[in-house]
Amino acid sequence: MTTKKKSTLRELALLPLRGVAVFPYMVIHLDVGRERSISAIDAAMAEERELFLTMQKDAQTDEPDMDDIYQFGTVAEIKQLLKLPGGTIRVLVEGLRRAKIVNLKSADPYMRVEVEEYTESASKDMELEALMRTLVGQFEQYAKVSKKIPPEAIVSVVTLEEPGRMADEIAAHLSLKLTAKQDVLEAVNVKERLELLCRLLANEMEILELERKINARVRKQMEKTQKEYYLREQLKAIQKELGEKEDRISEAEELREKVDKAKLPKEVREKALKEIDRLEKMPPQAAEAAVVRTYLDWILALPWNKQTKDRLDIEAAEKILNDEHYGLKEVKDRILEFLAVRQLAKKMKGPILCFVGPPGVGKTSLAKSIANALERKFVRMSFGGVRDEAEIRGHRRTYVGAMPGRIIQSLKQAGTKNPVILLDEIDKLGADFRGDPASALLEVLDPEQNNTFSDHYIESPFDLSKVMFITTANVQYNIPRPLLDRMEVIYLPGYTEEEKLQIALRHLLPKQLAEHGLSKEQLVVSENAIRKIIREYTKEAGVRNLEREIASICRKVAKEIVAKKIEKAKVSAQNVEKYLGIPRFHYGVAEKKDEVGVALGLAVTEVGGDTLAIEVTIMKGKGKLTLTGKLGDVMKESAYAGFSYIRSRSSEFGISDDFYEKYDIHIHVPEGAIPKDGPSAGITMATALTSALTNRPVRKDVAMTGEITLRGRVLPVGGIKEKVLAAHRAGAKTIILPKENEKNLEEIPVNVKRKLKFILAEHLDEVLEVALLEEQK
Repeated sequence: MTTKKKSTLRELALLPLRGVAVFPYMVIHLDVGRERSISAIDAAMAEERELFLTMQKDAQTDEPDMDDIYQFGTVAEIKQLLKLPGGTIRVLVEGLRRAKIVNLKSADPYMRVEVEEYTESASKDMELEALMRTLVGQFEQYAKVSKKIPPEAIVSVVTLEEPGRMADEIAAHLSLKLTAKQDVLEAVNVKERLELLCRLLANEMEILELERKINARVRKQMEKTQKEYYLREQLKAIQKELGEKEDRISEAEELREKVDKAKLPKEVREKALKEIDRLEKMPPQAAEAAVVRTYLDWILALPWNKQTKDRLDIEAAEKILNDEHYGLKEVKDRILEFLAVRQLAKKMKGPILCFVGPPGVGKTSLAKSIANALERKFVRMSFGGVRDEAEIRGHRRTYVGAMPGRIIQSLKQAGTKNPVILLDEIDKLGADFRGDPASALLEVLDPEQNNTFSDHYIESPFDLSKVMFITTANVQYNIPRPLLDRMEVIYLPGYTEEEKLQIALRHLLPKQLAEHGLSKEQLVVSENAIRKIIREYTKEAGVRNLEREIASICRKVAKEIVAKKIEKAKVSAQNVEKYLGIPRFHYGVAEKKDEVGVALGLAVTEVGGDTLAIEVTIMKGKGKLTLTGKLGDVMKESAYAGFSYIRSRSSEFGISDDFYEKYDIHIHVPEGAIPKDGPSAGITMATALTSALTNRPVRKDVAMTGEITLRGRVLPVGGIKEKVLAAHRAGAKTIILPKENEKNLEEIPVNVKRKLKFILAEHLDEVLEVALLEEQK
């Protein structure tokens, strides 16, 4: 079957259509309201009741011209006219034939065009027949799925024998885009028209199938929601009948709302919702219900996504640290470095610092200042005496009274996921049958692992990588090696006398005046008075006792002011004893006299550096060597090593070869109640022993430290800064150190170094040359 052009051209009134396409054989109502369109209908009625219908490209155009309409359209016959209120005309038209605009005759008062019509011949071939059958089959399928096409329309289409008419009828019934309908209208060749419709129908079928699946899924979801709602309402009614509380369901709903608002990580959210479902099904009296409620409260209280913004202003942070702490340059530099890197790298992991130093040097207060400088929340937890691993990781919920560990508790207390957490006294951790807390801390204090820290109670990983952990310890050797390896150790040595003086004037005195209700005018403490307190009333690396002594003065002055004995007081070096009693310590103990068999050694204790006057006495006997003073094994071995070296060199020192058979030797280290250990008193014991055996006095102003070998070599030791400060405090003028410790002299404050003479020895002979005087007669 083919479509042919008519040889004659016709002149017809043109009616532009908005949003509708009219096909041949199609009967449709059109509402006409535009003035030009009404004029076109009037002209068509005056002629043969025929006019040309074509679609506008844009339905919004009110006054279309030739560029705004499609060239292909349909010649239609007006069947009926009905005038509606408001000047609108309802027209019933029937499509007759396809046509194409050839020429525009006039544009006013309506568009009049010359069109060329197309007629279709009735001949059919096998290919057309096959296309028709395919199209009918697809249309029937479409009608079944769509359910928008009435059955009589399907019957009328199936009975049609003309391929072109069938194609037009089907196109008229399909819910196609207007551009697609226009494409069908412009398909003048019947075979092409049928093929186009087959493609369009196949595409529509795919879309309908997808719509059907989506609708089924939505309906299923709605049915599930409705079913759940219906069942919940039934459950409420049943519980009411049973006399149970009505707020059981509302409690679960409230918890669900809280979970939604909390913005929990996906894994935690799923776990929380599962627990809420369990809670809903439990009877309210069940013990497990209280456990689940507590668990959910913890989950919702934790700061999974809350964090404070760091103050990255280095100058402001430096000012805060300097205002709150005097000295401590190394620590302050480390914090400022962290802030600088934090400015450049936004996703930096929190550092894990370990402050090691004697009591009272400001480790805890420094951590608080760091939090203040960063504008972070601060939480302190003391680990002194903690012996249970569950203190760190929490208890499993199977136990009665189970709770999360201290780390999770601290985060809840802080309310943010990036606080500064201070783990105080980490060297005092214990271990017993309940596990080793230090081992549990390995994960917490490892920046590579703690982003998925797992608490036994919470049972979901929590990110600790944003937390800044600061630990404190008095001595490093009590911290387990694997734990120490994970931390950046910063040493806070004891303060020098000058530093203590400045701390007292800037911080301690104003603080104690405020705490005791005294003004600066009511109590004036001179610099010399504070120096005397430091030298004669305290013996410490830190400033705690110094603060206590200042507080004692404040109390006594406050008492006198309240008793109206005085209005104000001035404390000077001369009247300190009036307030604090007789001095407890002697300043400059090394400045008495040169003695035989007594050498001044240096040691590091938990309270900083200290001096040890090691004594040796020789008695007639059978060569027995006695060591007293609660000495550890290493210290005893140092004494034996020194003794063996002196025996091997006895002739050079002018000692009789058989002295060890005729005399008993007693080595004593004073303050016998205090345990002492370590090799650093080796050269001191050897010097005291040589002094006693040769009767040569030891110089009164010499202090020394160093390990000794059997060959007399002097080996390096630790704690040089603390030892030198102790020697300076004791009044020593010359300090003998191992040659290899020369690099440690850089740590010593300049004002102390200036007052001391340092001898760097590699062999005991060099030590004896400096330390011993000529033999007494």
